[in-house]
Amino acid sequence: MSRCCSEAVNNQLPFVESGDYVAYNNEKGGTIQKLKEDGIVDLDSEASGIPEWVSMKAMVESWLAEAVMYELWVGSDRKSADKIYYSDLPWPIGKILYFKQVHGVKQLLGITSDNAERREEEIYGRAAQAYGALSSWLGEQSFFFENRPTSLDAAFLGHVLFTLHALPETSVLRSKLLSHANLVNYAENLKMEYVDANSSSSSVPQTDPSSSASRRGSKPKSKPKREKTEEEKKFRRRAKYFLATQLVAVLVFLSLLGGSNDADVELGDDDDGLDYE
Repeated sequence: MSRCCSEAVNNQLPFVESGDYVAYNNEKGGTIQKLKEDGIVDLDSEASGIPEWVSMKAMVESWLAEAVMYELWVGSDRKSADKIYYSDLPWPIGKILYFKQVHGVKQLLGITSDNAERREEEIYGRAAQAYGALSSWLGEQSFFFENRPTSLDAAFLGHVLFTLHALPETSVLRSKLLSHANLVNYAENLKMEYVDANSSSSSVPQTDPSSSASRRGSKPKSKPKREKTEEEKKFRRRAKYFLATQLVAVLVFLSLLGGSNDADVELGDDDDGLDYE
């Protein structure tokens, strides 16, 4: 499962690997749906029938996704987008692609020069409502559904980490998120437990050759291992798949916002949609 993380972070297609099984994020429904269809794991088997859970996930995937898209391409300067997507491109090409994406996002969100202010209020207003509802439902729990991770946790964690670490400090959306301390603590705790811990464990520790040689003759003492209960084994399996899916969720925010929605957009000579930002 750790290979999924290291490979995907290096600009490769996000995927989940377990033994001989591999699920790629470009397959229909993404990795989470693919894992479910193939009978590998269903993170939402016990949560998908709860109306509140369904509503919360819909808000994350619609209202909050739109707010991030607006913030990145319309509601702020181009520094964040340049750093994420165009930093390795020549300046003219990066600028053209940036304005093409801005135009596509405005079309997708239904923003024109006449309704720009109203749409901005609507987008940020919905994001604030979503944060409030998620904060109230989460409370002090570790996950949104009892004590186990679901695809809602993966999607929301991807959103929070992107908002906190990719958007500038002047971001309106970031400030709205920071006003809910329990949501920030929730994301930071999961980041330390799964993302940071996995990154450190996947790295190879450096050892002193002389000290290694001096220990070759000694036989390390093995400590008796406590047999894990079936419930602990089940939770660890869920946690492994959650680690993979929430890391994929972070990458999906980058890949989806990078231009998949503007593939069919063409700029016209008389386009005045770029005059307001």
